[in-house]
Amino acid sequence: MKKLYLLMILLVLSAATLAGQSGELKMATTTSTENSGLLEVLIPSFEKLTGIKIKVIAVGTGKALALGRSGDVDLVLVHALKAEQLFVQQGYGVKRYNVMHNDFVIIGPADDPAGIKAQKSAARALKIIGAAESSFISRGDDSGTHKKEIELWQQAGISPKEKWYKEAGQGMGAVITMADALQAYTMTDRGTYLALQDKIELMVLIEGDPLLFNPYGIIAVNPEKHPHVNYDGATGFIEWLTAPAGQKIIGSFRKKGEILFYPDAIE
Repeated sequence: MKKLYLLMILLVLSAATLAGQSGELKMATTTSTENSGLLEVLIPSFEKLTGIKIKVIAVGTGKALALGRSGDVDLVLVHALKAEQLFVQQGYGVKRYNVMHNDFVIIGPADDPAGIKAQKSAARALKIIGAAESSFISRGDDSGTHKKEIELWQQAGISPKEKWYKEAGQGMGAVITMADALQAYTMTDRGTYLALQDKIELMVLIEGDPLLFNPYGIIAVNPEKHPHVNYDGATGFIEWLTAPAGQKIIGSFRKKGEILFYPDAIE
């Protein structure tokens, strides 16, 4: 089976080579995948196998999908399911593939000034933070994390526009660092938190709520919209990433002995 997957991938990439598209892929992805260190393991493995270089543009999911809509990248690897589905429905992407998942967590100071630690509901925790007017740093960048955070504030019945709520407009790593410096609360994907855990004092206070589930998908940009994109190369990378070779790397990637992402493309 593994040999068959490899053969399929190499056939796709051979087509890309014949089309003169094999030199480089441009992939827009999230700051969480970059901050976690996963891409530093995944991409060199693919490049070594194929000779195709991948240029990574790490931004929030909203910006990544915008780059796909404008044809400035060949594929996107993001985590905002509804936005991804709309991207495909509108014809900008060909098909969404499950890649992996982790979860979101709410982190904050060890002394937990708002007193949220006993809560099972993430929305309830945010409501308590708002009532206490405890400092909260939001990404504020239309990323997948920001979209989920907004959803939870809506469930909490709060529109946070007060002085205690700050929108950073930055990636996940920068927001965690800022929240740590200010001893504020924030929401993050678990992978980025684990990657930075040794450098900060903030602790995981809320986890395990099913609403905090965080799936990642990958989508090739539609060549019918943008004929110049490297669709064959993008398809080859997707085939490899969702096949046993790529999925094994994802499942084996750890920080401090903890799994950061769980592969979803194969059983």
